[in-house]
Amino acid sequence: MGLLSIYSASFNEETPKAFYDMSTVSGRQILFIGTAFVLIMLIFLLDYRFVEGIAYVFYGVTIILLIAVILFGREINGQKNWLHFGSFGLQPTEFTKISISLVLARYLGSPGSKLTDKKIWMVIGGIFILPAIIILKQGDYGSLMVFAALQLALYREGMPLWIILVEVLFATLFILSLIFKPVFLAFAIFLIMLSIVGFMLITRRKISQSYWITFVGATIIMVAFVIFTPKIFTKLKRYHQDRIMVLVDDNAVDKKQGAYYNLAQSKITIGSGGFSGKGYLEGTQTKYGFVPEQHTDFIFCTVGEEFGFLGSITVIGLFVTLLIRIIFIAERQKNRFARIYGYCVASILFAHFAFNISMTIGLFPTIGVPLPFMSYGGSSLWGFTVLLFLLLKLDSHRNQLFSRD
Repeated sequence: MGLLSIYSASFNEETPKAFYDMSTVSGRQILFIGTAFVLIMLIFLLDYRFVEGIAYVFYGVTIILLIAVILFGREINGQKNWLHFGSFGLQPTEFTKISISLVLARYLGSPGSKLTDKKIWMVIGGIFILPAIIILKQGDYGSLMVFAALQLALYREGMPLWIILVEVLFATLFILSLIFKPVFLAFAIFLIMLSIVGFMLITRRKISQSYWITFVGATIIMVAFVIFTPKIFTKLKRYHQDRIMVLVDDNAVDKKQGAYYNLAQSKITIGSGGFSGKGYLEGTQTKYGFVPEQHTDFIFCTVGEEFGFLGSITVIGLFVTLLIRIIFIAERQKNRFARIYGYCVASILFAHFAFNISMTIGLFPTIGVPLPFMSYGGSSLWGFTVLLFLLLKLDSHRNQLFSRD
């Protein structure tokens, strides 16, 4: 489906070429798909114990590649995250997702590792922070969002739910601080917190001193956050600001070009497909190139226009089925390393699937994450292939892999 959509998104009616023509993106994607099958063969030839053993080495290699991007990479569309070897380009970030998953599974899967230990959290923080700093320097905020989704795997292993809830709270405050005046929002927070205190006093609940300290500290942090967020927001690059503001207040951005134009055309393209679509290669929005980067980040627009609601819900259903299957595979692992890695795979694929489709319909900022196995690109296709089939390799030996706990 991805290959068909890529061919359609790049199809030129005036000078039509075969989908296997190597001068077209669909032709090159066929080459990437063929190489992906070679990677699958190599993975299944590996000793299953090698997958766990190479975790730290692979992590080190990807860190070196990320540093090489900073030193020698080429900047494209405001992001410097590609290494070029002649006409061939490689995006190390796609493989960093695999290495972080392997290291996280290797470390947490070791005997005695429990998320209740504070030292464990320091090491986990180090695993994430080092590549995150480098990727932040590259300007690839989409990958950082994907890394954040790995917390779903940590939650399965015992991470407290309140950590995720706090992050959701501050994400909500961030959006609200761009909509309302900071002073008004800070006053609203103060009133809400004061109401909670009043409720506790009326119900005569016992409140410890540590609770009061936490309560007051949380109030100060939230008020400071909403006051300083707009100031920090202005320090972002203009196109990053536009991508967020187009969802919050589209009157604050240029409607003739940039983020607003891309999102408007994306929604028009998907909506024009109606219930059953216009038919393959019959999409007018797709045919005349109204949506930029439609064969990569906005590939879902092609599906929406040419196959309509039926095609869109089919793609979404396939991804949901894949995710459920991965979780099932992860849960049946007897080895903790394999189980944690399985949940990391599910978290990464879920993040890409959710972020990509959400940004094409205006529910999430455009952050440049590909739709797994459908968007054009060798690095992303190879990365998703290795990520998924390493799990299948481990699963094929689940009866030989036993927990070391």
